[in-house]
Amino acid sequence: MIPFNRPHLTDHEIRYIQQAADQGQLAGNGAFTRRCQEWLQHTLGAPHALLTHSCTAALEMSALLLDIAPGDEVIMPSFTFVSTANAFVLRGATPVFVDIRPDTLNLDERLVDAAITPRTRAIVPVHYAGVACEMDALAAVAVRHGLPIVEDAAQGLMSTYRTRPVGSFGRLATISFHETKNVTAGEGGALVINDPALVERAELIWEKGTNRSRFFRGEVDKYTWVDLGSSYLPGEITAAFLWAQLEEAESITRARLALWQRYYDACGPLVEMGVELPTVPGDRQHNAHLFRVLLPESVPQADVLADLKQRGIHALFHYVPLHSSPAGQRFGRAPFPLPVTDSVSRRIVRLPLWLGMRDSDPAFIADQLAQAIATRV
Repeated sequence: MIPFNRPHLTDHEIRYIQQAADQGQLAGNGAFTRRCQEWLQHTLGAPHALLTHSCTAALEMSALLLDIAPGDEVIMPSFTFVSTANAFVLRGATPVFVDIRPDTLNLDERLVDAAITPRTRAIVPVHYAGVACEMDALAAVAVRHGLPIVEDAAQGLMSTYRTRPVGSFGRLATISFHETKNVTAGEGGALVINDPALVERAELIWEKGTNRSRFFRGEVDKYTWVDLGSSYLPGEITAAFLWAQLEEAESITRARLALWQRYYDACGPLVEMGVELPTVPGDRQHNAHLFRVLLPESVPQADVLADLKQRGIHALFHYVPLHSSPAGQRFGRAPFPLPVTDSVSRRIVRLPLWLGMRDSDPAFIADQLAQAIATRV
């Protein structure tokens, strides 16, 4: 079986974990945490970044920082992971689901204006598959309505939009280091704070609502509870593991891009069978987070996935659209039909992509996919 994902390790994770243990601090906000945060700040050009135990935690921090409250609305795609919505639902807000573009599968910036109401408090674009959203157009909408952007860049580290890093556009941005991401800590994430005015409060929320960070900098003589917050820090062992990955982020990205291109070339003949390949606009660089195809409407997704499994290939569908999920119907709303989202969810097939695959695997998988489709066209 060719698995869908297998985490890539560098040569340094165990050594850095041992160093963290030798330094005698296993709780968060130690030397490795600071290294990772400084790397993110330098790479993204951000005033500040905070490691979190997940991207979900970073999204929850974003909702707290923006003072999201009951009755508020937050615009986002329906084609995303549940954390994008949950973070704001936990604050009492209503996710407003907007359709995606048929090319990049990102939030359709042309539909956002019509979804904004007097209750709208934020726009949350998701950079699907590491391909950046149309950030200039979204920024124009946000400025016109006086709304902050929170980038869900869970899949977007090392991607760019018009040479600018994904994660540097929103007032806030969130990143994932989950096992399935290009750069991983097993579980982990980060909150990127691009608005300097939010840095101090972000530290309070990050440290359980206390001014503990100020205490360790010598700015107060003792720390205490001053704001809302929770335990959002990862442990130092997680940060040590992550530091080994961040050191190799550029080489990891190059290797994944080469593998992605082999897939794209090998899947070219599938276009004649009605299959749609990924689209990456020329003004942005993606990070090869995943390789997906869209089947013809007449080809059952479940049958193709089952067929591939029998052929030794673990391929997957992707999100059940949030607007059609039980919780999405309970907590959110879709002001307009979402035909692209509905179609994509029925047709998408994600193929294995991880470092360590054989160079010949993409061609083999593409051939097996072609055979699985051919019997059903």
